[in-house]
Amino acid sequence: MACSIKQSSLSITHSNLIPKRDYNPTLGFLSFFSIPKSKNQKWDFCFSIKKPLYISRIENPKAYEADKSQSLDLNIELPKSQVDGQKVKIGIYFAIWWGLNVVFNIYSKKVLNAYPFPWLTSTLSLATGSLIMLISWAMRIAEFPKTDFEFWKNLFPVAVAHTIGHVAATVSMSKVAVSFTHIIKSSEPAFSMLVSRFLLGETFPLPVYLSLVPIIGGCALSAATELNFNMTGFMGAMISNLAFVFRNIFSKKGMKGNSVNGMNYYACLSIMSLLILTPFAIAMEGPQMWALGWRNAFSQIGPNFVWWIIAQSIFYHLYNQVSYMSLDEISPLTFSVGNTMKRISVIVSSIIIFQTPVRPINALGAAIAILGTFIYSQSKQ
Repeated sequence: MACSIKQSSLSITHSNLIPKRDYNPTLGFLSFFSIPKSKNQKWDFCFSIKKPLYISRIENPKAYEADKSQSLDLNIELPKSQVDGQKVKIGIYFAIWWGLNVVFNIYSKKVLNAYPFPWLTSTLSLATGSLIMLISWAMRIAEFPKTDFEFWKNLFPVAVAHTIGHVAATVSMSKVAVSFTHIIKSSEPAFSMLVSRFLLGETFPLPVYLSLVPIIGGCALSAATELNFNMTGFMGAMISNLAFVFRNIFSKKGMKGNSVNGMNYYACLSIMSLLILTPFAIAMEGPQMWALGWRNAFSQIGPNFVWWIIAQSIFYHLYNQVSYMSLDEISPLTFSVGNTMKRISVIVSSIIIFQTPVRPINALGAAIAILGTFIYSQSKQ
């Protein structure tokens, strides 16, 4: 008989717990729960802090109302060493995520400056990531995901949105500075709220709506004062924002109930996106243009050009993979804050490395937009 204790908080210390070997994949690492009949009798159950907890068996079924739709809140006090270890782990995730993203953007811009074929470079990024994961699965470095037709059907709209967003962002970076692309991409929360409000019917508190004022105002100020403004680059960043909003919406629906972890989920997403993108890349640019551009780029830069392409492809996959893996470890609020800080690191580093000329008013617009993004992430929680 499935039961739950409603609106209650139970604090359990490690001395009270005796782990049980039985495991039920439906309920996570808690399959059976026994309530002691006396003070001397100990608790006997397995627990997990990652999944909702339900009581699946009790000694006295008349004592509680059966209702599986309600979960049991446990306030489990972890040792200080474990809490500190988790903080260190999150810090490492963020450092790797930001570092990989900065390196990817630098190499991607170098490649696009010498070889302006965004459709091909986008395809190579997905192909490299797919190859890395196929080799990892074949060598059993990573566990092969258990999927079915329903999983791939739910993944398809996610892959379409991911493909559009990836190509649009690459097109943007091929036309404008990396810093400007990321300033415009910081307006993604505005797209997210508008889509959620008018297409999904969701409502938000007043502070969330007010946070859009600095986001939109800052992006508008930055775009109006950009020294090397390009409409194609601007529209590419805007389309990328919209596409990634839909990708996130479809991902939430597609990931419900499946057991594929973040790393493998992104690997499957890369493979499907590659299959979608390849024919369009050939139609938009084509092998003849690629070959001619390759000869020109190689003659001007030399063998380093090959390394640039390899590096931008590898780092693109790695930074996205780490971001999906981090979702398994941190809350959405922490992820949003980390994503805001990531944009700051990319903007600042790209301005320094590429010596991008920035006027004070342009920098002010960028700062206002990023501050608005941070306020949005806080207000939405």
